[in-house]
Amino acid sequence: MGREQTNARTEPASLRLSNVSIALGSKTLLTINQDVGPGDVLTVMGPSGSGKSSLLAFIAGFLDPAFTASGDVTFQGESLIALAPEKRRVGLLFQDALLFPHMSVYQNLAFAIPKSAAGNNAQRLELVTQALENAGLEGLGDRDPETLSGGQKSRIALMRVLLAEPRALLLDEPFSKLDADLRQQMRQFVFSQATKRNLPVLLVTHDAEDAEAAGGQIIRLVD
Repeated sequence: MGREQTNARTEPASLRLSNVSIALGSKTLLTINQDVGPGDVLTVMGPSGSGKSSLLAFIAGFLDPAFTASGDVTFQGESLIALAPEKRRVGLLFQDALLFPHMSVYQNLAFAIPKSAAGNNAQRLELVTQALENAGLEGLGDRDPETLSGGQKSRIALMRVLLAEPRALLLDEPFSKLDADLRQQMRQFVFSQATKRNLPVLLVTHDAEDAEAAGGQIIRLVD
């Protein structure tokens, strides 16, 4: 696969992909050498099978062993690849909300809060309540996730990721299963929440509208 870059940025970035290459067997799917600044979005756009999701899996630390990867990913000079997955502190949002069905909305959100952020139940309740308010979902803490709409589930999934206090946000086509109106709303919500927290964001998608809405640099994977 080749790549074409647009909208280049020159300022230093917090998240750096240094000659990251993803391969399947003898075939190299993609190679990226790029910085992502705090509050910025880097979009990798390409068709299915181009290695986009595998790139995110490599960064997060659970790349399928069928693939091979090389290069390094650093955050403010620290190699993430050298860390165990749970130590990397990158948030990953998928196409599906993947909420725990045996937990209430409150329990889903509270589960993500690090012990360092909340030492007791009152603090956790305060953080969850604030997250629900930020998502415009006040009062839904006791709800069963299965009773929520698709848009509500997506917002809860994002807030759960953010409550984990990630250092960077990885987006694996999180808007692809939403209808057109809801898709536009979720794009705006996700990117505004990431900007508010000054998170570097890496979005992978096959949709040009997703890439345009992200507003950052685009790497297009082409045959």
